[in-house]
Amino acid sequence: MKNVIRLAIVDPNDVSRSSLKHLLLGIDSVWLEAECSNYGYFADVALQTKPDIALVSLDADPDKALELIGRVSQDLPTCNILVVSNSQEGSLILKAMRNGAKEFLNYPLNLEDFLAALDRIQLAVGVRTGESPSKASQVISVSGVSGGVGCTSLAINLACVLAQNERNNVAIIDLDLALGDADVWLDIIPDYTIQDVAENINRLDYALLKRSLTKHECGAFLLPRPVHMDLRPSFSPDELRRVIALLRATFTHLVVDISKSYTPLDIAAMEASDSILLCTQLDLPCLRNVVRLLQFYDQQDSLSDKVKVIVNRLGLQDTQISLNKALETIGRDVFWQIPNDYGTMVESRNNGVPLLTYAPKAKLTREIERLAHALDSPGGGGQTIADDSKANRKSIFSFLGGSK
Repeated sequence: MKNVIRLAIVDPNDVSRSSLKHLLLGIDSVWLEAECSNYGYFADVALQTKPDIALVSLDADPDKALELIGRVSQDLPTCNILVVSNSQEGSLILKAMRNGAKEFLNYPLNLEDFLAALDRIQLAVGVRTGESPSKASQVISVSGVSGGVGCTSLAINLACVLAQNERNNVAIIDLDLALGDADVWLDIIPDYTIQDVAENINRLDYALLKRSLTKHECGAFLLPRPVHMDLRPSFSPDELRRVIALLRATFTHLVVDISKSYTPLDIAAMEASDSILLCTQLDLPCLRNVVRLLQFYDQQDSLSDKVKVIVNRLGLQDTQISLNKALETIGRDVFWQIPNDYGTMVESRNNGVPLLTYAPKAKLTREIERLAHALDSPGGGGQTIADDSKANRKSIFSFLGGSK
């Protein structure tokens, strides 16, 4: 989990104060330390509780509120003051900032604006004190070079392993809107889907968001694909970005199982990701698509540096192309190798039980655990296998016979 932010509210208006509390409900990174309905008492409350942030509503009595901001700023300099008001009057904003407010937000308070303000305050505090900022959330997209290469199995089991760490809070997004089957892998029947979340994006708060997710016994939450197929997605890339932004504000890890169509939704998810795991097998069709996709990623500034090639089902059959020849072909390091254990994986899926429960001692399970640890570690290093001579990159067909 991220470091918890201790917050105190002062707002004499019962309705707006209740609305602010409702907004904060369910945000794992925020702890409501105290609430107060009187400007005159709040300074004493703040001195006793010493919150990280004081959320001050100006509208009940702007003069008293501004006086309070100045007092808290002077008496409790470690408390960052965040102001909310219906007014957009420049002089009022200027007075609040001069009295010590760090952020001025408009009411009704937008969740994304509030979270962005918290991030700015935390960053400023870290720079001022020399402390390292709290660990940021990770969004990991799992993409494939074709169907059947093991993307969903990797996404599900990676998320379940990450969820075993008590400091982690993990969610899975099934973005294969047509044929996604993440719910089958976890043997759960969800009440809500990603479509329900997207349709309610304009009134989404954390209470609703949490209710929309289904928790597996391993600790990971799932946001599945829609129940019914539709020719057109019922939400836009921008709405998906908002969903991801809200999820990453309360989860330490998001694992996105994208579709094989590379739709605008898939691209939006990858753009919002910190890592893109490109899953392949060592056969000619897969490696051909690896080359095509890497060329595509290299042309996208927002994607090129995020891609990590994962070789899945290594040792699937004797006729596989060798790893060294594959490296020559793709001209890119391999970030991780996952051994073939197709029988165990299929039985795990058919039973709806993740590998860490179904086969905890299997080599396959241990390798996914090592991958999760590598991604969860600072720097995200891995067992990278380098191609020492990228200048000698060969044609995609060179290992089938003659050279070009």
